[in-house]
Amino acid sequence: MQNKNKFLIFKPTKSAMQSGLSNTKKWCLSNSEIDENYVSSKFCWIGSTNPEKQIKLFFDSLEDAENFATKNKYKYEIIQPKKRKVLKKSYSENFVRKN
Repeated sequence: MQNKNKFLIFKPTKSAMQSGLSNTKKWCLSNSEIDENYVSSKFCWIGSTNPEKQIKLFFDSLEDAENFATKNKYKYEIIQPKKRKVLKKSYSENFVRKN
């Protein structure tokens, strides 16, 4: 059975409240094209009738995620992570006089 939805394979980014990179080492496979939303007339929040929208699978490597998607005949797109530019900073530089 061919699944008509398109899946995304990506590395999740760290949250703004996270200083380390521990949750960004795994690859995630999630459904990208489920748009079955509705607005509750009583509470005005957005809901979904499809529980697949919330499912995210995590893999240790990109190859594992690709193998899972091809084995299950999913159409998928890979989003490569952008390289981080790390600026080395030293706390002592705050106290050095600059002329």
